[in-house]
Amino acid sequence: MFEIINEYNKEIEEIPFLKDYLNFIIKKEKLQNANFNIIFVTNDKIHEINKQYRHVDRITDVISFALEDGDNSDIANLEFRILGDIYIAIDVAYEQAQEYGHSRQREVCFLATHGLLHLLGYDHMTAKDEKIMFAKQEELLNAYEIKR
Repeated sequence: MFEIINEYNKEIEEIPFLKDYLNFIIKKEKLQNANFNIIFVTNDKIHEINKQYRHVDRITDVISFALEDGDNSDIANLEFRILGDIYIAIDVAYEQAQEYGHSRQREVCFLATHGLLHLLGYDHMTAKDEKIMFAKQEELLNAYEIKR
């Protein structure tokens, strides 16, 4: 269903918990025959991706590449769905955890949830969509008892 790829080249302690959490989401959301990747990268790599694909010249925390967006509707109708890739800058995640006063584990799970919801078609471009997406994020995190 999913693969976690560590391009960060250092151990990421949160990965085993994240795997369990993602399996929980897959069951809760009844995601069947769907595949996605979570790729942990350095700040330099996410900056490069952000600049190249989003034309934003800065580091960010998470970027999702949804394959079922827009003109790829033919992909969405396949029996086996390939949702896309989620890139997470682990150093940014750790910095944000400290800044927000919660655990690294919570921040990594939050970013993975945020990215996965984008792959599933959620967005936050309007206030209405943001309210829906952010409520769904909190619902999933709270259901697994990942609290602030």
